[in-house]
Amino acid sequence: MSVDGVTIVITLKIGRRIMRGLPSVVFLLLVGQVHAEPQYDLLLRGGHVIDPRSALSATRDLAIRDGKIAAVAAAIDPALAFKTVDVAGLYITPGLIDIHVHVLTANGEPRSAAAAAGVDPDGFTLRSGVTTVADAGSAGWRGFDDLKRRVIDRSQTRVLAFLNIVSRGMRGRDLEQDLDDMQAAPAAEMALRHKDLIVGIKTAHYAGPEFTPVDRALEAGTIAKIPVMVDFGDDYPERPLAALLTSKLRPGDIYTHLYSGLRGELDPTGHANPALFEGRKRGVLFDVGHGGLSFAWRVAVPIIQEGFLPDSISTDLHTGSANGGMKDMLNVMSKFLALGLSLEDVILRSTWNCARAIKQEQLGHLSVGAVADVAVLRLERGEFGFLDSYAARLRGNQRLDCEMTLRNGRIVYELNGLSRPDWTTLPKDYRSTGDPRWDAVTKPGTGQQKVPVRPPDKK
Repeated sequence: MSVDGVTIVITLKIGRRIMRGLPSVVFLLLVGQVHAEPQYDLLLRGGHVIDPRSALSATRDLAIRDGKIAAVAAAIDPALAFKTVDVAGLYITPGLIDIHVHVLTANGEPRSAAAAAGVDPDGFTLRSGVTTVADAGSAGWRGFDDLKRRVIDRSQTRVLAFLNIVSRGMRGRDLEQDLDDMQAAPAAEMALRHKDLIVGIKTAHYAGPEFTPVDRALEAGTIAKIPVMVDFGDDYPERPLAALLTSKLRPGDIYTHLYSGLRGELDPTGHANPALFEGRKRGVLFDVGHGGLSFAWRVAVPIIQEGFLPDSISTDLHTGSANGGMKDMLNVMSKFLALGLSLEDVILRSTWNCARAIKQEQLGHLSVGAVADVAVLRLERGEFGFLDSYAARLRGNQRLDCEMTLRNGRIVYELNGLSRPDWTTLPKDYRSTGDPRWDAVTKPGTGQQKVPVRPPDKK
């Protein structure tokens, strides 16, 4: 039975003969043992919840059950939860969504640029509060099954993908120039075959003056009814940025590397190219895609000062950018705090906007019933320096750090062990401090790290 939301389990410990001789009410009072089974698996208590979808930014408790958000309220009784973690002073946000990464770490092709530059997602995402990524064109239709087998199916991070219009993906700059290898029909067919994983088509790195790669990508995207992400390659007067943004791209298509300055994002006077504003009116989305060479303060500062903010913040994560000015998702987000955006604005552009851009609106928010992908972030204050792709510094006084990450309602990373007991309070031969209802870091009873296998998403 249920009393005030708590399930009551009655355990009877008496022989049948005695039971028959007592009225049921007296029997329950005398010999019943009442155990309260918690209503929630995990309760995050006292944090500041930022949920852009619901425009919520306030101190709230957040409860999780069976991998889903079960309640968000001003106060939730800790007695209702199997595990309670005090996160006062921290920010609770949806799990961050990075829609521009490269996570194909090997594919058997000796000349593959993707394999050389790709990183293992779980090694870079969870510790940064990122629970979902979209690989941006590492694989084309010929290589997608390999990406799925090697990375998607093995990762705790939710890995989605933009399919490269080049059938063999990012094999290196020279090998990405073959127009004959850019075929819309097989790319669209693969995307339709994997609707749950392929969220868009990518075109990138083209060094010629034709619009052919864009046209082929748009054709595939139209057939599969998914957006196209464009890395516009080399700058040519024959294919100006204005034509791309105002006549080629459709509403919902994504222009990445917004602040690179490599393709006319600034006009000759140093102001934001008017085509950016025209593209936004058309419905084109604009993505940061920081990367190793695609973010410069001399470009970002004037464009943002003119009021042109990105729709999505992303890293363009790869081996070069991770060890350069980009570093990780939280570092890129902190740069936008230093550029004057509010924390709520930064979270919006790192969660809900990203989910909408890739048409995954079941993600990126903390509504009751949503999958419990959650980031618990700390906003540090002090004196910090943030580097662009050319190692030029911008000073800032705020920096985000990740305290804890939850994937499907279970802790997959935590920095300071807020959920854990002090070792001096444990038995002499302790092995594990977690429980599978809320912990995905250690195997119960062993203390060993879990094998990173992608857990199934609960619909």
